[in-house]
Amino acid sequence: MAAIAEACAEGRIDASVCTVIADKPDAGGLTRARDFGLNTRAVAFRSFADRNLFERALSEAIEESQPHVVVLAGFMRILSANFVETYLGRMLNIHPSLLPKYRGLHTHRRVLDAEEREHGSSVHFVTAELDGGPIVLQSKVIVKPGDTESSLSARVQATEYIIYPRVLGWLAEERLAWRNGGPWFDGKPLAYPLLEEFNDAISAN
Repeated sequence: MAAIAEACAEGRIDASVCTVIADKPDAGGLTRARDFGLNTRAVAFRSFADRNLFERALSEAIEESQPHVVVLAGFMRILSANFVETYLGRMLNIHPSLLPKYRGLHTHRRVLDAEEREHGSSVHFVTAELDGGPIVLQSKVIVKPGDTESSLSARVQATEYIIYPRVLGWLAEERLAWRNGGPWFDGKPLAYPLLEEFNDAISAN
């Protein structure tokens, strides 16, 4: 969220953040957002009797700002198919793996356990299938000998701060669009994810 807000403030994305919404009132992202002077809302999941009521309140909070795009960043709540359908083609997520590999949680640990040589992150449109929507851009890093879950996570996260704002910039420039049920890039259907490889110079800070 902070990387996206900074990119908007610096003009690297020709857009602005309408509202930052969290499902936990004490989420650190809300504090960071207020530091940027952004509008914030908490829609506390535990305040609702069931998921339908929560998602109704969440949708109302989103619609108050009338955003063009809904950006999931560290939002760990699984959304229903009906909710996702409402924002199909307008909702993006970033997942810390080279999808379709390693959907779900604990991706860095699973990559190390499988002795993979490569790892990365994926920016994708959100569909009802968990971590299964069309992928726009992926980052790739090499898994180094001696990597721990922490060190690998830090390198992957550093790439996320680069590729997520980049994809949102493409949307703002209308280079990226959702048409005919899928993503288009530079006027053509995006048949395969774009890929950016990061060398050892990538910073984890």
